[in-house]
Amino acid sequence: MKRLLFLVLFCTNATAAPIMICNGEYALCAASGSTPTGKKITVNGKVFQEGMAVCPVLTGRSIANPALMNNSCDAPPGKVWSLFSTVSEAPQAPSWAVAPLVPRSFILSKDSGMSNQWGYICDKQAKKNNGVQLASCYGPINESPFTGGHIKPGAKIITDAPAGVLNPVGGNF
Repeated sequence: MKRLLFLVLFCTNATAAPIMICNGEYALCAASGSTPTGKKITVNGKVFQEGMAVCPVLTGRSIANPALMNNSCDAPPGKVWSLFSTVSEAPQAPSWAVAPLVPRSFILSKDSGMSNQWGYICDKQAKKNNGVQLASCYGPINESPFTGGHIKPGAKIITDAPAGVLNPVGGNF
């Protein structure tokens, strides 16, 4: 994710979202996929299909999108924000064992999707899995975390989720 953030925020012509640094608990969805909920989610006046990703909760410094978080890193009780991080390894499904985050890219097709989970609220799950606190995070499918617009087929997507994961969490170039 460190390379992703550097590449996207500093090396593209896209309009980068404002960022802030948080310190504390956060959900890292970088290697997760997202399952459609059947609901819609509106982001800055644009309507998207909503997806739910199960993500590990980590503690430390993270990179936040203040525009979606009311300029505050504080989450309500029982909740946590889904944020980016510069960690190089994290717990990953299905075992939730710690493994390296391995970036990969793919081309979005009309039959595939990606999910943006950056700056959205998550519900902490009651039970831990393999000793890992997990959270259910809700965000838009096929929404650019950098421009806020709809991502169209043909866009290059980068993710840390393995191939075959439904609607991998990531971002577009």
